[in-house]
Amino acid sequence: MANRIRLADVAVRAGVSTATVSRVLNGKSSVAASTRQTVLDALDAVGFDRPDQAKERPQLVGVVAPELTNPIAPHFVQELESQLSAAGCAPVLSTHAIGKDDAYLRLLLDTGVSGIIFLAGRSAGPGFDSDRQLIDVPYVTINGWNPTIGVPDFSSDDVEAIKDSVRHLHHAGHRHIGLMTGPERFRNVQDMAIGYRQAMLELCPDVDQHVIHSLFSIEGGQLAADQLLDHDITGIICGSDVMALGAIRQIRQRGLAVPEDVSIIGYDDSPLMAFTDPPLTSNRQPVRQIVSGAVETLIELMSGSNPPRVPVSYRTELITRGSSGSASKR
Repeated sequence: MANRIRLADVAVRAGVSTATVSRVLNGKSSVAASTRQTVLDALDAVGFDRPDQAKERPQLVGVVAPELTNPIAPHFVQELESQLSAAGCAPVLSTHAIGKDDAYLRLLLDTGVSGIIFLAGRSAGPGFDSDRQLIDVPYVTINGWNPTIGVPDFSSDDVEAIKDSVRHLHHAGHRHIGLMTGPERFRNVQDMAIGYRQAMLELCPDVDQHVIHSLFSIEGGQLAADQLLDHDITGIICGSDVMALGAIRQIRQRGLAVPEDVSIIGYDDSPLMAFTDPPLTSNRQPVRQIVSGAVETLIELMSGSNPPRVPVSYRTELITRGSSGSASKR
């Protein structure tokens, strides 16, 4: 009885419920950092001995990533793990494509995470508006801005990145330039198309525009390249490095060469793209800066602060290598 009374005293002193005090005493991570410290201070004030479970332990943070077949995804995950650990948090990784099946999201929440970072388009896809109703912890998104959910997002500036690519090819003499990118339902894909159309309208107003939507995969790149080559395209901008590799494969299957006949530009500048054949020109995402913004903001949210719930864009850098060159005369 004494313990129960003192537990209630702690709750009153801390201004929280007895259930919250109990979660702190049992070492549950689903308590905001500021609330946890308030409860710990109240425990000390009333002379309640902290059990081992109440000692400081890392807060769990969920990281929901797409399948790791795209090499930029593990690059983001590695940086997230590094920065979360440095901030005293323990990442819990889920690479399941949740879609309309919310079982994996429920499982992640049941682990007691204090916050979640959604990586690469998951939050901007269809079905997320209903899934997010399950989420009772703070979360932020990376490369997944969705204006209907109103949470902080940290993304590369896809519009300007594609404009940079068009300008690069135009400067090299290309006029018949095409864009291949992912499914149109994603916001970043829409932004890529906007950047392409704006740049083409400015630089090549009398030339037909060609945007092909496919999958962010080797096979998707091959199929899209096959369609673009039917229009005598000499420069292809790709929505991902993986698509670019598929495009190069298809170009060679047609008996053409990169960059002598067709120039290729990727997106992400994921690891090892400098060692492909030929080395890939690509838009480099500022992974470390993006992750830093996301982690810092999530920790603010977890501590009870209310940072601006707006999208933050980061400029990419076009890394020029051997896959892009002067326009061919074919």
